[in-house]
Amino acid sequence: MSELTSRLRADLTAALRERDKDTARVLRTVLAAIANAEAQPVGDSTPAGTAASSHVAGAADGLHAAEVDRRELTEADVRAVVAAERDERLGAAEHLTESGAGDAAEALRLEAGLLERFLET
Repeated sequence: MSELTSRLRADLTAALRERDKDTARVLRTVLAAIANAEAQPVGDSTPAGTAASSHVAGAADGLHAAEVDRRELTEADVRAVVAAERDERLGAAEHLTESGAGDAAEALRLEAGLLERFLET
């Protein structure tokens, strides 16, 4: 696990203890994006179990037979995911501002600012 992911998890725990729902929501979303980035693409890996099921054609047989190892992201990969999440929020805030939804846009800018703090260090 990268150092940035560890910091995100620690801050999520702190936000939950402090009952800071907004911060916890943003950190959960970013950690989910990181977890999605760690997932193997469908055709790129072989499941751990190779025995075929005698009951279902094309199915793997055995407990966790279809499980594959997750990719290990580098610190740069994790930073790229966090930066993409920040950029997504800033882009959405811009569109909301153009549409006249200033309050929602400001909330997204605050979320982007929270993510920016993790990218600065």
